[in-house]
Amino acid sequence: MKRLIIKRLLSNTKQVIGKPKFDLKKVLENLPQYEHSIKSRELVTEKELLTKLQNLSNQASEIKSINKDINEIQQVRKSLESEIKKNRNELNKLLPKITSLKDQFQDKNTLLKNLINSVDDTLSSLPNLLNPIAPLNGTPEVVHWINKPDIEPQADPERAHIEIMKKKNMIDLQSASNTTGTSSYYLLNEGAQLELALINYAVDTARRHGFEFIIPPSLARLEVIDACGFRPRDMNGEKQIYAIEGQDTGLVATAEITLAALGFNNIMNLKDTGVKKVVGLSRCYRAEAGARGRDTKGLYRVHEFSKVELFCWSKPELSDDVLQSLKDFQIELFTNLGLCAKVINMPSNDLGNPAYNKYDIEAWMPGRGSFGEISSTSNCTDYQSRRLNTRWKNESGNLNFVHTINGTAMAVPRVIVALIENNYNKESNKIKIPLALVPYMGSKEYI
Repeated sequence: MKRLIIKRLLSNTKQVIGKPKFDLKKVLENLPQYEHSIKSRELVTEKELLTKLQNLSNQASEIKSINKDINEIQQVRKSLESEIKKNRNELNKLLPKITSLKDQFQDKNTLLKNLINSVDDTLSSLPNLLNPIAPLNGTPEVVHWINKPDIEPQADPERAHIEIMKKKNMIDLQSASNTTGTSSYYLLNEGAQLELALINYAVDTARRHGFEFIIPPSLARLEVIDACGFRPRDMNGEKQIYAIEGQDTGLVATAEITLAALGFNNIMNLKDTGVKKVVGLSRCYRAEAGARGRDTKGLYRVHEFSKVELFCWSKPELSDDVLQSLKDFQIELFTNLGLCAKVINMPSNDLGNPAYNKYDIEAWMPGRGSFGEISSTSNCTDYQSRRLNTRWKNESGNLNFVHTINGTAMAVPRVIVALIENNYNKESNKIKIPLALVPYMGSKEYI
């Protein structure tokens, strides 16, 4: 799906985050690569972005020229002022020249500020560069199977999670619709217990892998949301972020946003391992849920849900390895749940602006009759850290921007869908609980 980019929504309140620390020189040195990234992502504003990109070289030259003019004006002005100090009789003669130089300075300075703002606007709207391993033909590349079946899995409408969970009094959709509206749900009894079990299983597994556990806020300033690449935007009539009317805040679509914000104006300590790892639990809010014409019933696409998120800050040279480690963590997590799933290297036209590259995991859901996404993991390189001013101090004592990597540990509702639909036995009318979850379900082996 083509993606729409719009300018940042500006709040009337005082902004906390300053201008991003972009590297214009790096962009100019990599113009073909940025052009490739824009075209490969199939952005709706491709023509506009390419025009802006092509103007950067001229704008950079113009900025250099104006700075030179300003320096020359200031030098002449200082020379004239020095003459006046030496000889006050020259005041009346030289004052008009000084006044003219001041006006020239103001004009040049205004022109310079406008140019810099235009360049910053272009740099802010550019997507990240693209990892060469990302497929370019729009077709996802399956790189690994989890619990691959011997024969092709078959759809089975009788395994639809909605009817099974209703029959077992695990879900109430009608009351949720009356209370909240569409794409909402009440989890009841073992349904609610299963959510807690999945959360605790994911958090405990992450902590054993060295992740620090955090419960972040579910609200964030719009400028923080924007800095993370989740621009409050309208995409084919679908909003991505719930913005709070009358405030400069919005509900987060993922804990990635508020976890990334821990690095705002911060210098990360990466001395020991080169990476800092956290796992966060939050409620997530997706304004676009249920607006795409399918999956409008049940738990697959909902407005609000619980999610366990992995987030890492790393030295730049380690971020590819960190991404692979997050992918391996996810494979371990879902292998132990017994899910049949495929790990996919996502194509360039499916990447959001921050992502250098991304892997998704899609689990087989027989009641739905297809594979459905249950997790993703992305390397955002320095896209977010430049906007949040998150840095680390290298061995020479110099400050550099970190790389940020994020991944889903547990998108609870979708994993519930996969578990219910795959583990339901129609003959016994029981749902088998995966062995890894039994300790978290009060030793219960079946529902």
